[in-house]
Amino acid sequence: MKLLLKKCHRFFYLGVVILFFILLYPLIYFFSRKVERYISLNQIRRFYSHITSILAGFILKRRFKAEIDWSQTYIICANHTSNLDIPAITTTVKGNFAFMGKDELLENPLLRIFFETIDIPLKRDSKISAFKAFKRGEEYLKQGISLVIFPEGKIGEEYPPVLHEFKNGPFRLAIEQQIPIIPISMINNWKKMWDDGSKYGTRPGICDICIHQPVQTRGFTQDQADELKEKIYSIIHSEL
Repeated sequence: MKLLLKKCHRFFYLGVVILFFILLYPLIYFFSRKVERYISLNQIRRFYSHITSILAGFILKRRFKAEIDWSQTYIICANHTSNLDIPAITTTVKGNFAFMGKDELLENPLLRIFFETIDIPLKRDSKISAFKAFKRGEEYLKQGISLVIFPEGKIGEEYPPVLHEFKNGPFRLAIEQQIPIIPISMINNWKKMWDDGSKYGTRPGICDICIHQPVQTRGFTQDQADELKEKIYSIIHSEL
């Protein structure tokens, strides 16, 4: 019975997400057409993420370890255990930003328009795709657009989830561009929705999110990329 209720809640949440996507689609389409409109596009998807989360009973509770100056450009790195991680970050970041994610999201009917425009798709097993994705990310950073990257590169198959080893790309890019990194710990999103919720369903409740103090990369060299990676890993892991 408990699993049945969770499955019903998942379908309710999906219904809410689809309904508001349809209602907001004309605005999403208009603001996704040009790069200079992306900041407005982010405002729309911030509202979209906020309203759909609230209506489904997901309360996104944020705890900041330090005040964040959102007028600066960052690379935002978070652990990834749930589809709720996306609205959690979308509603947390106040500046202009783009996600970098797996190219399979181009097949998602709700996320495709974002990954065909503002966001950056990446084919995980292709070095050419990764090179092109990070080159585009580099251009975004130069334009003052922050990047959101899940450095594990996947949602693991373990339940309860574990924190997997991070990929090197985000940290090499941060050092190359001398961009600070904001680590974010998604503490219990997986308890409300693990992965996409298809296996265990979903349930409403408080999603605890810890936003850590930005880590400066000024002065780091590429030889210290692994050191930086381990530092960010340790910070995120400390709250899990």
